[in-house]
Amino acid sequence: MNGDWLIRGREGGLRAYAPAPEGDAVVCRAERAPGGPWTAPRTVGGDQRVHPDTVALARSALGYTHLAAWRPTVPGESGLVHSTHYQPHLSALDWSAIGHPNKKGDRTGPPAVAVDAQGRAHVLVRNNGGGMSLRIQAEKGGWGAWRDLKGRGVRGRPAAVTGESGLITLYAATGDGLLRWRQPEPGAALVLDDAPRPAAVRPDSLCALATSAGHTTLFYVTEDGGLYAWRGDEEPVRLVEAAGDGAPVAVRCRLDDVDCTLLAQRSRGGRVAFAAYPTETESAGAWWTESGDVLPADARLALTEDARGRVVAAVLLPGAEPRLLLAHRKPDPALALTPWTPTF
Repeated sequence: MNGDWLIRGREGGLRAYAPAPEGDAVVCRAERAPGGPWTAPRTVGGDQRVHPDTVALARSALGYTHLAAWRPTVPGESGLVHSTHYQPHLSALDWSAIGHPNKKGDRTGPPAVAVDAQGRAHVLVRNNGGGMSLRIQAEKGGWGAWRDLKGRGVRGRPAAVTGESGLITLYAATGDGLLRWRQPEPGAALVLDDAPRPAAVRPDSLCALATSAGHTTLFYVTEDGGLYAWRGDEEPVRLVEAAGDGAPVAVRCRLDDVDCTLLAQRSRGGRVAFAAYPTETESAGAWWTESGDVLPADARLALTEDARGRVVAAVLLPGAEPRLLLAHRKPDPALALTPWTPTF
């Protein structure tokens, strides 16, 4: 999945989204109340089949979940669909078709989704030309036309993030660097930077976070094993040696009353590794601390905050009976987590 699969809803409870065990749908389980028991799994989007490994998720400012995915149409072809999940005790809206960036064809790449300050979903996906395309949800229903955002050579999962301004930034990796698109005003198409940023980026290692009123920060892993932070207008900074090869996850929180960015990544040894540093102050450095048991390679990580403002770390273990492990931050000034607890 691309994006935050663990989301704090408007009511304050957590929601976890995962591929259905049968392999052609997405299911959601949610806390019945903040910190309370979890519901049984509920299928997202009605009866339509989707490719669950292509699902992208994003949280709106109001705490709603927006999802986008590819679904099979006719043999050898697929189209993108979108759904919104408003309340945990209600089903998500049925999947609605939003088409194909090249009108028709098979899947072109993993989509990304972001939601602006007006609550409009922006679905972004690689097109057949190797660049990115965008379709924006209208405020009063329906969707605008597909827009070609240009670019070329995009590989792996892109990372889309909504800044504190409500404007959206998109990052994507190519064979020799990074591309960045920025939104000049609400509802506008994103504009590609004039020049790519040279970097040896591992595909599917991108993670983006809003880190201040004027900036978003991209975290990515390079082929030589470095974990970098990049804000687009400055040189990328090698923050720390990557704990593993996959994408990190990130959240902002306060540690010792300092605005910090907390990162987590599955380490090469299989455990969850955490590192924190003062937000946008990469020069302070960061160090990994590992936690929990060894996880399988397909384990998924997430970081968020619960209704009480506590950091929550989550591990989803896929399978015939998916399992969710949670660890909450203890009420200490520094970062200390409770033991990993099976939730379902």
